[in-house]
Amino acid sequence: MTARPGPRMRANRAGASGYAAGLSLVVLALTGAVGLALKQPWLFPSLGPTVMLFFESPENEASRPKNALVGHAVGLVAGAACFYALGLSGQPSAPDGGLTVSYVVAGTLSVAITTLVLTLLKTPHPPAGATTLIVSLGILTQPPQLLAMAGAIVLVTLAGWALNTLLLGRER
Repeated sequence: MTARPGPRMRANRAGASGYAAGLSLVVLALTGAVGLALKQPWLFPSLGPTVMLFFESPENEASRPKNALVGHAVGLVAGAACFYALGLSGQPSAPDGGLTVSYVVAGTLSVAITTLVLTLLKTPHPPAGATTLIVSLGILTQPPQLLAMAGAIVLVTLAGWALNTLLLGRER
């Protein structure tokens, strides 16, 4: 199948902007609705840049579904590993209790690990850096929250891939 030009490559800037904004709205609203129904945090900050990549730059390597899934998975694991290894469980999150040396170490180390692994695997996905900070800074750390984050990442990625494939005729 021949891929049609992505929205960035189209001459009509308003059409490309509407495509990206509209589909970002749809996918994040769907994710938020699932979160409301399950009473779990299915809408969190790093999903915004992910959907923006999917719909603003679908041709970009970082926009590939594999990159999003691997990137956020590595971010979740690295963030949780640093959070728990530094004994931050039971402490108020960095935004609530203030930034401490332990949170600085957890945050910086987890992003460095995420960057290292994604670079070695050749699967760039910059929003994964936000995912690792959300976890390593204690914002979302409980197992049900981490599972909700993983579910939301899968939903957003599948919806983004499906919509781009359906509307742009591309498979990645």
